[in-house]
Amino acid sequence: MQNSYLMLGAALFAIGSFGLLIRRNPLVMFMCIELMLNAVNITFVAFSKQLDDVAGQAVVFFVLVIAAAEVVVGLGIIVAIMRRRPNVNADDLSLMKG
Repeated sequence: MQNSYLMLGAALFAIGSFGLLIRRNPLVMFMCIELMLNAVNITFVAFSKQLDDVAGQAVVFFVLVIAAAEVVVGLGIIVAIMRRRPNVNADDLSLMKG
């Protein structure tokens, strides 16, 4: 049963990394990063269950708390950028330095 969770985590991580490399929309890239983060969380829980140790589950809890704060800040920045320029590309974000 653990192998199926590990394969699910690997598949989700691969999908997220593929989307991160292919897509240039910052919102889609942000969602791909979150998908990769959740894939790592699934892997942590699978190994935690396999080793009968709750430390992995505690790490997942803290990662979820930090990810929630990251989502609030990251989505706020991305939405603010996309309101100013509706056709934004990840390569164009370097022009906004200043």
